[in-house]
Amino acid sequence: MRRPPGLLQATWLALVLVLLAPTVLAMPGWAMEVATARGPVSVDGMPRRIAVFDIAAVDTLARLGIRPDGLPDRLYVPDLDAMAGRATRVGTIHEPDLEALSAFGPDLVIVGGRSSPWLDQVRRVAPAIDMSIDGRDLLVQARARLASYGALFGRRTEADAAAAELDAAVMRARDAIRGKGTGLIVMANGPKVSAYGAGSRFGWIHTDLGLPPAVPELSGAAVHGEAVSFEFIRKADPDWLLVLDRAMAIGEPGAKAGSTLANELVAQTSAARHGRIVQLPPADVYIAAGGITATLRALARIEAAFRAAP
Repeated sequence: MRRPPGLLQATWLALVLVLLAPTVLAMPGWAMEVATARGPVSVDGMPRRIAVFDIAAVDTLARLGIRPDGLPDRLYVPDLDAMAGRATRVGTIHEPDLEALSAFGPDLVIVGGRSSPWLDQVRRVAPAIDMSIDGRDLLVQARARLASYGALFGRRTEADAAAAELDAAVMRARDAIRGKGTGLIVMANGPKVSAYGAGSRFGWIHTDLGLPPAVPELSGAAVHGEAVSFEFIRKADPDWLLVLDRAMAIGEPGAKAGSTLANELVAQTSAARHGRIVQLPPADVYIAAGGITATLRALARIEAAFRAAP
């Protein structure tokens, strides 16, 4: 049976479009709407030369095989150090160097977290998006940023694989935590200690992993947690004490969290008596929170600790 000429032309045109799809997507004038922390933003063309100030973004992009050409002066996460070798330094995680950024000439700049207040200034130099992850819905936001990067940089397959790996790690951590008692999340900053509740920047450990809080009424509003005493920790008497060392996370000298918490009051808690004090990976949780590989490491540390307990 002879095919109508119109059908043959349509089939041929469809084949040509498929073959040329990568070229079409890279052509000037092509734009994609990207989901960001401040709503959808249109990005013209697939960015080739990018500068990234948010370490969680650097971490996730690295997972997708993307190496930014412009980076802050420090990356804090040891596994990312290799990326800094050939990159142009364009500021810090807190403050972009607008002059260096202008000279660098990126197609796109990604800010987030500590650098997000600079979005408007950065946009005067180059197209920019805010990909912050605020922590209150960390896993939801981490998946959303991953999907956005996968679409924007043509790495959807890699992004889907990373999302599946993240989902599996979350399920394993939940399974390990289930029925193992209550937990209290604290951050030691030298001799000072702050506690974090379910609504805080680290609250995803409670809400997404199912760890019951030892102090349900603990406020999660403060970004830096609530300053607490060792008496508070003893009275809370958590079955698990999850500890973040801020000084170690940012590479500053000072008393280590283990030394800070090594006192008689903390020793009286159920967590200390049963050897259930878990040191969270500092830079992964404090600096690169929401980065896919950083989050996988944090989940693995939590799962291993809880699974080892009877």
